[in-house]
Amino acid sequence: MKNKKNIKLPLTPAEKANLRKNNIKLADVHTFTADELEVLLKATPRRAREIRALAEFQTVPSIGIRFAEDLVFMGYYALKELKNKDGARLTEEYERKKAYWIDPCVEDQFRLVVYFANTCDASKSWWDFAPERKKYRSENGYPADRPQKAWYETLGTGRKAPDTC
Repeated sequence: MKNKKNIKLPLTPAEKANLRKNNIKLADVHTFTADELEVLLKATPRRAREIRALAEFQTVPSIGIRFAEDLVFMGYYALKELKNKDGARLTEEYERKKAYWIDPCVEDQFRLVVYFANTCDASKSWWDFAPERKKYRSENGYPADRPQKAWYETLGTGRKAPDTC
């Protein structure tokens, strides 16, 4: 797996110091097991597992810390756990957990991580999946239990967000 140089991790000052002390770059964090990170970071097993997951998910092209955090929120801690999943179903599950519907671009990111987990093909970015998502949604729509509130309504602005995807 190719290392991305712009990995961002929500590390404490002590965790950052432990990485520096052990001469570990953020781009290399995903190459360690959670058990190794637990020792290196002096972190709890849960914290080490989360940090490793956040780093690994960001190795996927065009995936950043916010979406990596969404995947952990969904209960995923490794790309291999996303193999053979369905990006549309993951989107619907995510919306139910959040209790609002999300920006369509997020579905493209779900589709990308599933694709990447199955192929390790780093040639695609999330926006490459917009046509697939649009075709699927025009043919299948959304489930009847889709939340009624939109993501931008949770921001407190009251304004309708533009469809950017």
